[in-house]
Amino acid sequence: MAKPNIVSKQDLLASAKRCIAEYGIEKLTLKAVAAGAGVTQGTVYYHFRTKEQLMLSLVEDICTSAWEQVESNTSPGPEKLKDALHAAHDRCTSDSFYHRLFFSLMVYSFQHEEMKKQLHNLLSFENKALAEQFASIFTTSPVEGISPETWGILINAMIDGLAVQALLSNSFPADRVYSELEALLTREITSGK
Repeated sequence: MAKPNIVSKQDLLASAKRCIAEYGIEKLTLKAVAAGAGVTQGTVYYHFRTKEQLMLSLVEDICTSAWEQVESNTSPGPEKLKDALHAAHDRCTSDSFYHRLFFSLMVYSFQHEEMKKQLHNLLSFENKALAEQFASIFTTSPVEGISPETWGILINAMIDGLAVQALLSNSFPADRVYSELEALLTREITSGK
């Protein structure tokens, strides 16, 4: 297999993001990514063997970047949790390519065990990050018997569920729903301290 030229994996991910922004997910191909980055398809294949692997790398990159931004915030725990909610809110739109990629991969994973494992790892990472946020905020759970781990899983499931609804409806009231979700969690945070 040919070695890649000076283009990095991050450069190829940036090319993929531009391709999606300009032409939509339907036009995302390894060939289009190569053309956008000014490299041969072989260079793209060196980093991503399939379109699905490219899509997974995009989802992981966006997810990791969002969590790095939340973690870089030196504000107290409740503010970090609000930052995480704001990042999720920003991706809760009818044209969110992050969630379109994520849910496309989820469907693909029903028939591909390796992809299922990789998506499970990504969800576990997010669940753990949310659980750590809760553990850093609460001295005790605001609801007796519910662990920070379960809070993380529940919040992550709510966020993904809201994303599904936003993808299916241009009129989904994301601003209102996220504002009220933040109010609910803030009330739980202040009552649980």
